[in-house]
Amino acid sequence: MVEVVKAGFYDTIQDLGRAGFQHYGVPYSGVMDMYAAALANSLLGNDLHASVMEITMTGPVLKFHCNTNICLSGADMSPTLNSQSILNNTAIAVKTGDVLSFGKLRHGFRCYLAVSEGFKTETVMNSFSMYKGITTKHKLDKNDRLPISESVAFKIKNASLKIDDSYLNTNIVEVFEGPEFHHLSKQQKKVLFSKEFAISKYNSRMAYQLVETLDNTLKPIITSLVLPGTVQLTPAGKLIVLMKDCQTTGGYPRVLQLKESALDVLAQKFSGNPIRFQLID
Repeated sequence: MVEVVKAGFYDTIQDLGRAGFQHYGVPYSGVMDMYAAALANSLLGNDLHASVMEITMTGPVLKFHCNTNICLSGADMSPTLNSQSILNNTAIAVKTGDVLSFGKLRHGFRCYLAVSEGFKTETVMNSFSMYKGITTKHKLDKNDRLPISESVAFKIKNASLKIDDSYLNTNIVEVFEGPEFHHLSKQQKKVLFSKEFAISKYNSRMAYQLVETLDNTLKPIITSLVLPGTVQLTPAGKLIVLMKDCQTTGGYPRVLQLKESALDVLAQKFSGNPIRFQLID
């Protein structure tokens, strides 16, 4: 069991998402950065669908009440185990009574904590992913106790693994044309791919709104399907990138669609960070 001694800014339990229920209006949810979550699980030998803790901006203080193995990936939040610095992307044995803490955010925005065999918390509609109105809790709070399986410590092996985390620092967001892309003028398209856009303060697991606007005369569309990575253009010219907790339908023109790996890039950005859209042929 893992005890939340102190909650971070926004900690949740997530897996790869709640697929197959969108026709009921249920969001996909799931980890915002699939690459980081999959990496942490892989380094522990977990199934890729094993649930992880998604830690946003500032980390919690966690006390372990059984032996297990952990791995952190994604954002570097200066993690320590019993006040000793530990590294991301490394399998680490944890003993009963050990305390995991986090400090200064060095780079990135979301960190993922995997434990051997995953967190054994509530499942709803075949998923561990927390979402308000679907699961009992939508985020972790102080004194929460999270069931995990006891696991023996890994044996240290004389091997190293080179991790490509360059996506944490890039500002390039790869996109495909959206269903209504062809309605944009040549000038609008030029601006979309030549201008730098900044992440606004209105960013969450549901959507990222960008600061800069795009001159827009497009009319709303009949409510149509949307999914994580859909970029909507509002009548006021605002660009809204839908994220993992987004709604399942929308009435704004869908001008772009993010490549799946581009969602990982965007998930590690926060207010003020610049991005550039790059069109994939």
